[in-house]
Amino acid sequence: MADTITVICENLGAPLQVAMGTPLSEVAAKLTPGRYPFLAAYVNNRIKELYYKIYTPVTVRFVDITTFAGIRVYQRTSWFILQKAVRDLFPGQTLHIRHSMGQNGFYCEVEGIDEFTPEQTAALAGRMRELVAQDLPICRSKVLTSEVRARYAEQGFDDKIALLDTRPRLYSDLYTLGDTEGYFYGALAPSTGFVRLFAIEPYYNGFYIALPLRTAPERLNTNVHQEKMFDIFREYQSWVKIMGVPTVGDVNAKVLAGDAGGMIKLAEAFHERKFAEIADAIYDANLSRGMRMVLISGPSSSGKTTSAKRLGIQLGVLGLNPVLISLDDYFVDREKTPKDADGEYDYEALEAIDLELFNDHLCRLMRGESVDIPRYDFVTGRRTWHKDPLTLNERSILIVEGIHGLNPRLTPSVPESQKFRIYISCFTSVALDNLSRIATTDNRLLRRLTRDYTQRGASAVATLSRWASVRRGEEKHIFPYQENADVMLNSSLFYEISVLRPFAEKILREVPDTVPEYDEARRMLKFLDNFIPIPPDEIPPTSIIREFIGGSSFKY
Repeated sequence: MADTITVICENLGAPLQVAMGTPLSEVAAKLTPGRYPFLAAYVNNRIKELYYKIYTPVTVRFVDITTFAGIRVYQRTSWFILQKAVRDLFPGQTLHIRHSMGQNGFYCEVEGIDEFTPEQTAALAGRMRELVAQDLPICRSKVLTSEVRARYAEQGFDDKIALLDTRPRLYSDLYTLGDTEGYFYGALAPSTGFVRLFAIEPYYNGFYIALPLRTAPERLNTNVHQEKMFDIFREYQSWVKIMGVPTVGDVNAKVLAGDAGGMIKLAEAFHERKFAEIADAIYDANLSRGMRMVLISGPSSSGKTTSAKRLGIQLGVLGLNPVLISLDDYFVDREKTPKDADGEYDYEALEAIDLELFNDHLCRLMRGESVDIPRYDFVTGRRTWHKDPLTLNERSILIVEGIHGLNPRLTPSVPESQKFRIYISCFTSVALDNLSRIATTDNRLLRRLTRDYTQRGASAVATLSRWASVRRGEEKHIFPYQENADVMLNSSLFYEISVLRPFAEKILREVPDTVPEYDEARRMLKFLDNFIPIPPDEIPPTSIIREFIGGSSFKY
């Protein structure tokens, strides 16, 4: 029939005939219900809300909460419901979603409320449950940006106005939930009824909202003990607020005012101060308990290598002799690398490291022997060898950097008193606006895309296709050990995404729309469009960001 079109549904593995103008929600209803409801769908590899209507033949893949795309939809929808609940219970107050905590949880504050009581959090959770039970529609419309700005001005959304003013567009997407309006950077569920599971508990000055785990959607992680990480977030949020750049709109304004160089100098000086403080702590540990080995851990593209080298410089200032080893150089040959559930090489698994060789080298180094250290070639997937052997003396501090640095199984032969553990990640401190935080994973992905393309010969498709496996490996092998650290270091630079933008854009634009990675590339391109580019000219050669964009004075 002329008024029907063919939809190739990847979930079904077969084509469907539907009437022209059929919304995705009706197509989803034709499928056998899964364990979890569909939250959105990829249409020709582009994420769409379920009320999107089909007018041409398309390929569709529905996603639920167990996918990375689906969990993001669940998060954004939860934040919008939370925003309305705060508006209903605390009129005139501003909600801030500060940062992530634990596994799929987020620390929030409400401006004007110094400390949330158990009664207030219970009321907030109760109001959210009422909104969910009402199954209220969440609508998206394109509105003239000038009109959106006027509405934001009426509601006092200065954070959103700052971003609109520095990245002008004729039209903007506006979401509405009853009397509440919002702007989100990605798809939402079609109604409040999709957010069935959450919990809110008082935490510090605000509260913690726990959302379901992607890997176990029936569970909430409400027992959060991440004091060290929380302190890092608080320190950096306080610092960017003092510097006047808590949001991307503020960063953009400074760039447009010609102050990019000043921001770079301040951010780099702050980093240098943190490295000096950590070096002092290591020096004290060396004197007080005979500590001889520093273990640096962190997820992919967190800046571990450059951090190790900069820390080594600070230790040299204190009269110590830093000796650096990278765990990456102890990878087994590629064909011996374990594989994940998808059959891909799992470089995040501890078994990807030659533990026997590594521990043998540690013991020999600690005994004062000279050791030939391997070097892993990422292009060939084979081990080579350094020309000069390593030797430790009485002033030497061995610095070992790699994702498994905090895993007790890595160094069972070394006494605990001789270890000093550091956890590094780029805990992004600048937010898009008060409700839209910049995910640390997105910051790291931009770094990795740029580095892998320019230094390891990997295309954007190759990096994006492996990213889900990388994140699963981090959840399993890295994050559970992060609170074991003696200290934590935030490697993020509040100006860095503005610098990464021109590099990453070129790489992401090479992703064709015929591959599943296209939507992620498109999402990242839309995300990058919020940043005014900063040229890298004034970035010092020792900066962490140089590890990814090139031009570093360090050898890797």
